[in-house]
Amino acid sequence: MAKEIISTTNAPAPIGPYNQAVLAGNMLFISGQIALKPDTGELANLDVIEEAHQVMQNLKAILAQASMDFSNVVKTTIFLSDMELFGQVNEIYGKYFESDDFPARETLAVKGLPKNVNVEISMIAAK
Repeated sequence: MAKEIISTTNAPAPIGPYNQAVLAGNMLFISGQIALKPDTGELANLDVIEEAHQVMQNLKAILAQASMDFSNVVKTTIFLSDMELFGQVNEIYGKYFESDDFPARETLAVKGLPKNVNVEISMIAAK
């Protein structure tokens, strides 16, 4: 099966040896996104709400580059720096999906995230 690298300047460039996303067949695998602003590379981290919105906007841009949107998402993984942030991130995350069209998901609290952010989200989508 051939794979296609998906890349857009509307989402932040990778900060390591990985791609923003890989399309394999009809499946899109999006690398974890943090709250980096694509135009400046600076963090949008005034608070966890701003972080969550920036992460979702980055994911939206990558989906769009692959001619998809949040309705194509079948699985997400949310990483949090502290489970106390779950409610706030969950509320923002939920606003990006149509009612009752949520993907499968797990949410984990981890010891640390890149650049000491509070939230990172990865996705799998299907055409």
